[in-house]
Amino acid sequence: MMLQHNQIVFLILSLLGHSIMTIWACSVLKLTTPEELISKAHAIVRAKAISYEKPPAEQGSWYNGTPDSVITFELEEQIKGNQRIPNPLWINGYLSEHDDFNDRPSPYDFVRPNGRSGSCIANTYKQNAEFLLFLDDKFTPYWDALTPVNEQLHSPSSDDQWLQWVKAQVASSASSRLRPFFY
Repeated sequence: MMLQHNQIVFLILSLLGHSIMTIWACSVLKLTTPEELISKAHAIVRAKAISYEKPPAEQGSWYNGTPDSVITFELEEQIKGNQRIPNPLWINGYLSEHDDFNDRPSPYDFVRPNGRSGSCIANTYKQNAEFLLFLDDKFTPYWDALTPVNEQLHSPSSDDQWLQWVKAQVASSASSRLRPFFY
């Protein structure tokens, strides 16, 4: 009888835990398209994850959401935006020794694997790798869940298809704004 009671309690706790995890999972009404992502970003930069400015408070205790640790990024190139971007750029996140490339075809329409659970924002960066960062007005990439706002670039970055596509879109958008109103 006691074994059956323990099994029932375990089953209830398991179902309750699954329900809570489902509630905590993020959801969006509509995924942002790659074109909308470019349009909405205040700035787009190519930057390299260098080191911790502020390491995690507790080593090995990472969590989803915005981490307390801060990474120093070195700006390599500003692709969009008229405002001056701080260099170095400091972004909350975790450093890793592992690649986390987006496994979808370019142009990316979904976050890389690290952001597909929990807060639905990728917050881990391979140390010394380059990333394409879509920044808001506070110079953070954490503003649009489930979107490729901070993708790791393949090396050399000049061959990265996502970077090439984004640059072409930004250039196309800029040239269309320069066309005369009347032909």
